[in-house]
Amino acid sequence: MSVTFARSDAIPGARLFRGPLVSVLSVVGFLLVWFIAAEIAQSRLLPGPVAVIHYIYEESVHGDLLTELGITLWRVVASFVVAMLIGSAIGLAMGQMPALNRALDPWLIVLLNLPALVIIILAYVWFGLSEATAIGAVALNKIPNVIVTLREGARALDPGLDEMARAYRLSPLSKFRNVTLPQLQPYFAAASRSGISLIWKIVLVVELLGRSNGVGFELYLNFQLFNVTAILGYTLAFVAVMLAIEYLLVQPIERNSTRWRNKPV
Repeated sequence: MSVTFARSDAIPGARLFRGPLVSVLSVVGFLLVWFIAAEIAQSRLLPGPVAVIHYIYEESVHGDLLTELGITLWRVVASFVVAMLIGSAIGLAMGQMPALNRALDPWLIVLLNLPALVIIILAYVWFGLSEATAIGAVALNKIPNVIVTLREGARALDPGLDEMARAYRLSPLSKFRNVTLPQLQPYFAAASRSGISLIWKIVLVVELLGRSNGVGFELYLNFQLFNVTAILGYTLAFVAVMLAIEYLLVQPIERNSTRWRNKPV
């Protein structure tokens, strides 16, 4: 007796649950649960999605929501670039130089375990409530994670490819661009993805504690007024921006950097 297993492609409706449709259904399900909960609660402390979306529209057209979003997004991008540049350079150096790794490893462990709030407060106390201090404090919280990721990438470099580069007498720049960088792309992608998700959360804390604009400041202001609709509106708007960055920028870059894994040998 033979048993025949049907392929998933042959199952009616299986294709419908692939691709972006699953994500769309997930979001719709979340909004539905939110709507039902708000209708049951009937409280201003839990406004429904319709009220929050209406607030987002009004603030976008007649208010400062887009301006505040832009300010926060600028801080996210600036902190991300600083953290990636500094963290990548230190991580690659530590991965290639054992003596440097032993010297900096204790400091790396301290920074990895030091609460972000402590770094932010000390930065504001020592250097003042400036834009540079805010960006620097956020970047300092992310740099250790980038170092750890890129250090592992540097340790995983193929020595055979390094010997090939020496045999062909490649210049340092050509070797880095054609031999080292392709091997490090998955590690850069991993550091970038985790970096964005961490940085935008810390940026909100930085704005709440020491800036007079941005999404974090607006959340703090509306918290004092117990305006839950505004809090959810700013939160939902910023989450939408970060989701757009994730799906339109980060994930395509990640797929591009790891596409070699799916190529047939």
